[in-house]
Amino acid sequence: MAFHIVLVEPEIPANTGNIARTCAATGTTLHLVRPLGFSTDDRTLKRAGLDYWHAVRVLYYDSFQEVRDALADRRFFFATTKAKRLYSEFAYQDEDVFVFGKETKGLPPDLIEANEPSCIRMPMTEAVRSLNLSNSAAIVLFEALRQNDFLGLK
Repeated sequence: MAFHIVLVEPEIPANTGNIARTCAATGTTLHLVRPLGFSTDDRTLKRAGLDYWHAVRVLYYDSFQEVRDALADRRFFFATTKAKRLYSEFAYQDEDVFVFGKETKGLPPDLIEANEPSCIRMPMTEAVRSLNLSNSAAIVLFEALRQNDFLGLK
C-alpha cells in the first residue's frame, strides 16, 4: 500500500535524488521513464538521495506506455502548469499515481490533452513558469498522504 511517483525523462540528478529520498521516507514507489538526463551512477544523484537508496523501490521503463501497462488498475494524475484544476481539488486514494515531466519542458502536450480531467497544478504567481520538480512532487505527495491519514507513517 503506497503511492507512486512517475518521472518522465527527468533531466536533473539532484531533483531525482531528492524525490527518491522523499519516496524512501514515505514508502512511495519511484518510476523513472527513460531517457534519463543523467547516469544513475551520477554522484549528484546519489548525494541528493544520501544513504536512502536502499529504502526506495525504483523501477525503470523505456516508455510511458510501459508504466501505464504496469499500473493499469491505478488512477493517474498528471502535474502540469497547464491544468485547470488545483492538486488540492482531488480526493486521492492509496495506490494513486502522480506523473511529472522533465524539468525544462514538462509533460508532452499529447499526454496532457489525453488526460485533461486528471491534470493537476499548484497555484503560483505569474512571476515564475513553474515550481521546482522535487518540491512539486513533495507537495502533491504529502497532500495525498494527508488525505489518507498518512497511511500509517509516524
